[in-house]
Amino acid sequence: MLTVLRNRTYRHLFAAQVIALVGTGLATVALGLLAYDIAGADAGSVLGTALAIKMVAYVAIAPAVGAVADRIPRRALMVGADLTRAGVALFLPFVDQVWQVYVLVFLLQSASAAFTPTFQAVIPDVLPKERDYTRALSMSRLAYDLESLFSPALAAALLSVITYNWLFTGTMLGFLASAALVVSAVLPKPVPAPPTDGAYAKATGGTYAKATAGSRLFLAVPQLRALLALNLAVAAASAMVTVNSVVYVRDVLRLSTGAVPLALGAYGAGSMIVALVLPRVLERVSDRTVMLRGALLLAFVFVGLGTVTAAQSGSWRWPALLALWAAFGAACSMVLTPTGRLIRRLVPAEKRTAAFAAQFSLSHGCWLLTYPLAGWLGAEAGLQAAVVALGGIALAASLLAVRLWRRPTAVEHEHTGLHDEHPHLAGATRGTTGWQHRHGVVADELHPAQLART
Repeated sequence: MLTVLRNRTYRHLFAAQVIALVGTGLATVALGLLAYDIAGADAGSVLGTALAIKMVAYVAIAPAVGAVADRIPRRALMVGADLTRAGVALFLPFVDQVWQVYVLVFLLQSASAAFTPTFQAVIPDVLPKERDYTRALSMSRLAYDLESLFSPALAAALLSVITYNWLFTGTMLGFLASAALVVSAVLPKPVPAPPTDGAYAKATGGTYAKATAGSRLFLAVPQLRALLALNLAVAAASAMVTVNSVVYVRDVLRLSTGAVPLALGAYGAGSMIVALVLPRVLERVSDRTVMLRGALLLAFVFVGLGTVTAAQSGSWRWPALLALWAAFGAACSMVLTPTGRLIRRLVPAEKRTAAFAAQFSLSHGCWLLTYPLAGWLGAEAGLQAAVVALGGIALAASLLAVRLWRRPTAVEHEHTGLHDEHPHLAGATRGTTGWQHRHGVVADELHPAQLART
């Protein structure tokens, strides 16, 4: 897997991603302490609102970035986002009002909503071989999981010698380092948009049309509609873990606060294990098989969670909860890790930024729905009601994905890096973009199987 780091451009971009993630993790810890200093007992409410603002920024800003991405050099867009995040981190230690926290959080997350889809759209151009790109996706998944485990531990170590305000300085330095690494990377030139006649340009060239192009693409292509359903299934499971882990540990199992990180760590460990083995699995099994089975596994894990929730006593419940959290992490990773491969195959290169922006926005829209649902149901109606509701959502979304993604097309058969060794087969699925451009047809007007036949 580490062989992809031999590519200098990818190595610099991956290092930028990792450093920025660590900085974000430090900021998360520091923001919680800042909220307590400002709001005291109402800190939870402040952080809950800040989380909602974060999701709103992700949902709203990412499509807007997709609309202007073709006008701004990708390097400039990513560096500008990093510098904006560094500037926000610089101001956070001086905040003394709750509304200032909300404004700065919105700016910080808006910049992240610009950086992440652009970064995701660049990597397929940097690593054009399917096998290398798959390894990069697994490494990205590992980076996210390691950040969730490493950043809190690093923050705890730093807080033993410095005050929390200095954590924001670490965040700022992380974003500046990320910007420097992006500047040092030699990015491939983006694929230019195809020439179009005046009528077509007038119909599709407006700002609103560009901002919604990625979302319309998701609604037009069956496999991407299935991906939207898969996002909802993953959001239901991850919301249950993120929001209610502390409730299970403290109220249901009556364990100490030190057990909460262990529960969250089990989720991360399950995700990491799958991310490590998936590159080899995807050399033999299609994305469709892995992603749909991962989604259906989520529904079965909810059944097990319902059993643990209903049990009134028993020492077995704690190891069972750890196993269920690890299973949730593994199943979510089965869905999330191959997502980039799917978008890469189904979307022409010049539309990738818009597609990744739509995936970023729509997936966080699912979390914006499931996070408050998990918290509200757990608090008002009990954990069992939350398990039933979110498990039902996961099952319904998974079955919908199966229905939408009924069978692999010629595009999905181009997996396992097959085209790397057999370029003539790649032409059956990739040599269609020129035909689309010559005939004024865009990708979201054709089913991928039709594209393959042309």
